[in-house]
Amino acid sequence: MYKFNPQKIQLGISACLLGQKVRFDAGHKNSVYCQQELAAHFDFVPLCPEMAIGLGAPRKSIRLVRDDAQILVQSADGSLDVTDKLKAFSEAKVGELDFLGGYLLCAKSPSCGMERVTEYKPGSRQGSKSGVGVFARALMARYPLLPVEEEGRLHDMVLRENFFTRVYAYHDWHCLQHDGLTRHKLLQFHARYKYLLMAHSPAWYQRLGPMLANLGAGPGTDMSAADNTGQDQALARVAGRYFEGLMTALKLNASRRNHTSTLQHIQGYFKQRLSKAQKSELTACIMKYHGGLLPLLVPITLINHYLREHPTPYIQQQVYLNPHPESLKLRYAY
Repeated sequence: MYKFNPQKIQLGISACLLGQKVRFDAGHKNSVYCQQELAAHFDFVPLCPEMAIGLGAPRKSIRLVRDDAQILVQSADGSLDVTDKLKAFSEAKVGELDFLGGYLLCAKSPSCGMERVTEYKPGSRQGSKSGVGVFARALMARYPLLPVEEEGRLHDMVLRENFFTRVYAYHDWHCLQHDGLTRHKLLQFHARYKYLLMAHSPAWYQRLGPMLANLGAGPGTDMSAADNTGQDQALARVAGRYFEGLMTALKLNASRRNHTSTLQHIQGYFKQRLSKAQKSELTACIMKYHGGLLPLLVPITLINHYLREHPTPYIQQQVYLNPHPESLKLRYAY
C-alpha cells in the first residue's frame, strides 16, 4: 500500500507511458522523456484502469459514446459495455491516491484522456473531441488542485515548466501538512512563495498576503481547549483557501513581463551591496531577458551568484529562484 513520502514525490502515470504492454493491441506508448529524464526525480505509480477492470491485452478497443446526456464506454459494435465497471473502479481507486504529487496521463484514452477525447454518437464513426476519460474525470473531480497533465503536452516547454512547478509546490504544501500545520509555518510558507506568486499572478500575490494577515495570534497556553480547537479549525479553513489560491495562481503561465517585474523586485535587495558595475550588469541582464535576448536562467543564475557573495536570507529562501531541480532543465522555456 502506497502512502505519502515527504522525501520523494510520487507521480501517478498511465502505465502505457512506461512501456507496459497494456493497450488494446497489446502495445504501449513508451515515453522516453518519462523514462530517461523524470525517473531519477520521481517515484512512478503506474496504472491502467482498463487492465485493472480485467479487460486484458489484447482486447476489443473501447470508446466514449454519448447517448443523450449519458456517457457510455463501449466497443465500436456495442457488444462490450464497461461503463459501470470502469466508473465504479475509477471512483474507488482515486480515493486511494491522496499521497500523489501529480499525475501524467495518456492522451485520447477513453479512460485516461484529460481533454479532447472523442465522444462518438451511438452506432456511428462520427464524434466530437469534447470528452474526458472516465478515470481522468474522477481523478480531477476528487483532487481539483492536483497537478494533472497529458504526457504529450509536455513537449511544450512552457506547459512542462508550469506543470512541474505546480508538482513541487503541491508536494511542498503536503509536507507542511504532514509535519503539522501551525500559523507560524503557514506564514513562513507564504514568505517563501511570494516571488513565485508574483511571477505567475500579481493579482493573486496581492490577495493571498492579506488573507493570512487576518489569522490572529494562534493558540495560546492560557486558552481553554475549546478556544484552541476553534482557532485550529479557523487556521485549517484559512489554509485551505490559501492553498486553493496558490494552486490557482500557479496554474497561470508566468509571463515574461511578470518575470521581469519579479527580478527587478529581487534586484532591489542588492542595491546597497553591489558595486556600480555589478548593478549595471544585473540590470542589463534583466533587460536582455525582458527583450527576449536571454533565457530566464541567465538572470536567475547571476542573482544566485550574488547571493553567494552577499547572503540575504529572505531572498535565499525564495522558491522562485529554485522551484524545481536544475537537472530537470525547465527554465529554458522563457
